Amino acid sequence: MNNVADHYTYRVHWSPEDDLYVGTVAELPSLSWLASDQSAAFAGIQRAARETVSDIEADGDPVPPALADREYSGKFMVRVPPEVHRQLVIEAAEQNVSLNRLAASRLVRASRVWPV
Repeated sequence: MNNVADHYTYRVHWSPEDDLYVGTVAELPSLSWLASDQSAAFAGIQRAARETVSDIEADGDPVPPALADREYSGKFMVRVPPEVHRQLVIEAAEQNVSLNRLAASRLVRASRVWPV
């Protein structure tokens, strides 16, 4: 049986303060693992996440779902100051695109996740 932690979002980065690699998991933000090499940090945080999920399940508490397994609508609201809203509307009009298209293209470029 797969543990939900197998689908969690892991990251390993160098910590100059600790002089070690740090493994983290987005779905369990209080959890981390320190190791002297990247592979050990990754293996350690995965193991810690699986154990944490097992403990949560044993306690009968809800387990955080994996971000990768959630459904996304593609819609979210962003609040900006009125002056920024005005400037973006003007830019969109000057480029002959909708405000939504202008904002989406900027987010895509900033995130580098989705091809432009």
